[in-house]
Amino acid sequence: MGDALKYATRERARFQRELFDFLRIPSVSAKSEHDGDTRRAATWLAENLSRSGLDVEVLETPKHPVVLGEWRGAGTDAPTVLIYGHYDVQPAEPLDEWTSPPFDPEVRDGKIFARGSADDKGQIFMHVKALEAALADGGTLPVNIVVLAEGEEEIGSPSLGPFVEKHKRRLEADVVVISDSAMFEQGLPSLLFSLRGLAYFELKARAAKTDMHSGAYGGVIPNPATALARIIASFHDPKGRIAIKGFYDDVLEWDAKTRAQIASLPFDEDDFRRGVGATALTGEAGWSVLERLWIRPTCEVNGFLAGYTGEGAKTVLPAKAMAKVSFRLVPDQKPENVRILLEAHLAEVTPPGIDIEVLEHHGGLPWKAEVGGPLFEAAATALEEAFGKRPVLAGEGGSIPIVVEFERILGAPALLVGFALPGANMHAPDEWFPVENFEKGISALVRLYRKLGKK
Repeated sequence: MGDALKYATRERARFQRELFDFLRIPSVSAKSEHDGDTRRAATWLAENLSRSGLDVEVLETPKHPVVLGEWRGAGTDAPTVLIYGHYDVQPAEPLDEWTSPPFDPEVRDGKIFARGSADDKGQIFMHVKALEAALADGGTLPVNIVVLAEGEEEIGSPSLGPFVEKHKRRLEADVVVISDSAMFEQGLPSLLFSLRGLAYFELKARAAKTDMHSGAYGGVIPNPATALARIIASFHDPKGRIAIKGFYDDVLEWDAKTRAQIASLPFDEDDFRRGVGATALTGEAGWSVLERLWIRPTCEVNGFLAGYTGEGAKTVLPAKAMAKVSFRLVPDQKPENVRILLEAHLAEVTPPGIDIEVLEHHGGLPWKAEVGGPLFEAAATALEEAFGKRPVLAGEGGSIPIVVEFERILGAPALLVGFALPGANMHAPDEWFPVENFEKGISALVRLYRKLGKK
């Protein structure tokens, strides 16, 4: 292991330069104009994995390709580690809110600023470089390695479940390691025990066949913007609890031990509020901020569009309005059940004269880990050796839909070890990733591969 760690230290400047080359590719999976860039990112990653010592293929899916790398040098009796990540990124808009261009990486104050630096190019690339360090100069590992990097995570991974089913035998593993999350704070690593799921919908409200003069028709023709605003307002009660009938029926009540562990973490709600620039915090009454973020479901409006939104005034009565609404789910909620409950609620609260249509976008199941055991201990020790502190257990408010699918299809437990930081602006302007975590994280991963072989 010592040689691999020395190699990683010696080559860290090159590793960062290569990461910058990766980040310069605008692999925005949600936009068809970037389909060529997304494929270019897959090819770039495959070539870098190959140079790191793996046998690599770029395999087609109905949309964006999967990069699959393998190293089987540990032999058939050794355990296999499946490393998962994604090379696609979120759209960079609004572009005018970036301090530096989103696809022109820049280091400021010890942070790498670029779209994808934290989510997830920077983190999957750390695995690539940790493998390179371990295998350099004739090095070896006590585990077999499979690296699977997809290009559709930011659009809900529609192709990945069928891909894993199709290649199940080839992807068989004893553990799935994923780095697509954050540490609890700088210098304090964490291991995830939960992820929230997702149910994402688009609501379309319509009243008339075309926009109308608000003076000639206002007060007579229903206004879909007003109606949709009232519908959205009905989703919560005054205490922040989701008011859709039956919504909490499938919500798993967490045990007192887990809630006590969350309460013991070094977290200051005022510091959190100031850090995000908010004047107040909100949410479901009776739960702490971390509990609301990790183990409670949410309903949020992600977008609202209606009528005239250009410069100046236009007295128009809009014919239609649209809202994008997402629900973050917790065990044991399911996206399909949430849709049924949402449609029933809409049938009750939609006013006369308004037609409303529900379109379902991507979703995913929540995940809950079995905490403890040799896998957690191996990861905890590796992180402690690299960062100098024992990791804490933490939840994650976001969603990684494929985690549940990996465990279901492959029968292998997932181990989520992330290296970003809270406030890293994932999905927002000025996304960043700490240089220190990039370097120490590679060291932690080299250690982790070794320790998984011993377990």
